[in-house]
Amino acid sequence: MSATPAARPVDGQPVRVDFVSDVVCPWCAIGLQALLAAAQRIDGLQLELHFQPFELDPDLAPGGEDLQQRLMRKYGMSAEQYKASNEAIRARGAELGFTFDPDKRTRSFNTFDAHRLLHWAGEQGDVAQLRLKRGLLTAYFTEGEDVSDHEVLATAATQAGLSIDAARAVLQSDRYAEAVRADEARWRQAGINAVPSVVFNNQHLLQGGQPVETFEQALRQLSGLSA
Repeated sequence: MSATPAARPVDGQPVRVDFVSDVVCPWCAIGLQALLAAAQRIDGLQLELHFQPFELDPDLAPGGEDLQQRLMRKYGMSAEQYKASNEAIRARGAELGFTFDPDKRTRSFNTFDAHRLLHWAGEQGDVAQLRLKRGLLTAYFTEGEDVSDHEVLATAATQAGLSIDAARAVLQSDRYAEAVRADEARWRQAGINAVPSVVFNNQHLLQGGQPVETFEQALRQLSGLSA
């Protein structure tokens, strides 16, 4: 991905960003929106954005599980705390131009096949992978779609400009399964146990749904592009 306008000063140093996340993580959607907004503020920025896999609920069976019940059990939340959390997420997303619809997002799903498809999309180019990632986040958080369903995933791929037949072929096989598991293990071994985790140039880490300004400061420092 290149976050550059038509006219700009001399480009700075390229910045590699590994965005470790899951497509059912609301703070990952918020973090990505903030990162992209920050990138658009910086003329001449060369951003190399790569999405890395992390599964919040790898044990979920097909069909998923009621989201509220799962989160209340997993985090010890009350119904009131769950509602307040949803409202905070919805409001933060709205500030960044992303729509969370808690009335549609009622279940949590297994995302392993989504990560396999994102790995394949990454081989088609970082722009294709970004489009697919954003499409999957919208499908889940805005539309309430089942992101473990192969047709939902294939549709998201074609909406991202990728071949629906090629996407279906990936999903109907076990392609990239070993690669995704290896990537997940590599990031766990690097100490990543929460998402979003945003790693800059393989050295610098920011975690959580950081403000746009925090991402902007990091990108400016690493690229050498001053305000």
